[in-house]
Amino acid sequence: MTTEQAQLPNPHRVVIVGAGFGGLEATFRLAGAPVAITLVDRRNHHLFQPLLYQVATASLATSEIAWPIRYLLRDRAEVTTLFATVNGVDAANKRVLLDDGDTLSYDTLILATGAFHAYFGHDEWEPFAPGLKTLEDATTLRRRILVAFERAERETDPARRAALLTFVIVGAGPTGVELAGTIAELARDTLPPDFRNIDTQHARVVLIEAGPRVLAGFADDLSTYAQRSLESLGVEVVLGKPVTECSADGVMYGGEQLAAKTLIWAAGVRASPAAEWLNAPADRAGRLQVDPDLTVPGHPDIFAIGDTVAIAGPDGKPVPGIAPAAKQQGRYVADTIKARLRGETLPPFHYKNSGSLAQIGKHRAVIDFGTFKLRGVLAWWIWSIAHIYFLIGLRNRLQVAISWLWVYLRDQRAARLITQGSSKVVGPAATRDPAYKISKPD
Repeated sequence: MTTEQAQLPNPHRVVIVGAGFGGLEATFRLAGAPVAITLVDRRNHHLFQPLLYQVATASLATSEIAWPIRYLLRDRAEVTTLFATVNGVDAANKRVLLDDGDTLSYDTLILATGAFHAYFGHDEWEPFAPGLKTLEDATTLRRRILVAFERAERETDPARRAALLTFVIVGAGPTGVELAGTIAELARDTLPPDFRNIDTQHARVVLIEAGPRVLAGFADDLSTYAQRSLESLGVEVVLGKPVTECSADGVMYGGEQLAAKTLIWAAGVRASPAAEWLNAPADRAGRLQVDPDLTVPGHPDIFAIGDTVAIAGPDGKPVPGIAPAAKQQGRYVADTIKARLRGETLPPFHYKNSGSLAQIGKHRAVIDFGTFKLRGVLAWWIWSIAHIYFLIGLRNRLQVAISWLWVYLRDQRAARLITQGSSKVVGPAATRDPAYKISKPD
């Protein structure tokens, strides 16, 4: 849109809540439309979530997978970016409610508010088994993983050292599988030359899944291949045993107690409270049940997209909560808004399956496009090229490509920095994050 268009006396006001894949795609797609856009996010950056686990496992730096929202939209005069937290929607008066008491009026609202960790009624587990959804989560996990090795280097008691060198991932979806494989490679290939008192190759990586197989959303043969690949890396795969307790001492599953100081939660998510804001129907995970045009029932001026919604695809199965799906929804909603402004209507949203990909270590991956399936080294190269392609900016593509090449050739991960905490921390931080307490345990 030109500056003249942005200064129209009464432009159509579009408020977009959330600058993830869906919200940002809608913003990009609305370029040139006679609208004034306000994009609200509680963080100042857009995050490439599919590679978040690589920050958590010291393969990539935070700046390689995140970009300031204002930078991405600096040439869009009709877009106002706000760094704020939304805590409600007043649909009757068409206002978005901010946590500081301010409000934003809209003509059309797009909710792209994402999802959070779900602990199935056990939120008290979160301090001991953090999930992976944000940059803060990733740096917390990276710190805990690296601190565990540092503490093990100093520990003289065999049992305590074994607990420090035991890493448990709960949930064997793509995130859990990718974390397990990468942590195993970190311990087996990258860290051994760096330590003198411990052999990091003796670290245990345990992947626990309540269901009957890993990567349940993939074809059976790919799931089997993924499990065998993990086991060849030394990962212990435990299936059919739900976790019943997480604590500072470890995890309980199938009636067994496993002593472990590093737990990672990858077992489930819950949608943002968008359904509660609108008193709208939602599924068990809190996802808004939207109409075929992605509008909220009873609110034709409110769209919801991405992880915060539940809608069936052409095959009757729920549209997966992955980046390609969110981007498709963002494009559709933007096209629908532009069509409405022209006095036209579009057919219902139609999801096109973009396939599922998961990496298993630095040489293996699985790809499932339905009729086309691939596994092994070739799949890993396709996975790598696809992820590099979807990064924003040539500089970031080059940085990630070089980082991966270095890992591939030399088994070196350059982002092994413990950036927070010290050997003695007091106050709220020490209570919030047990990883801060890196002094010798009692």
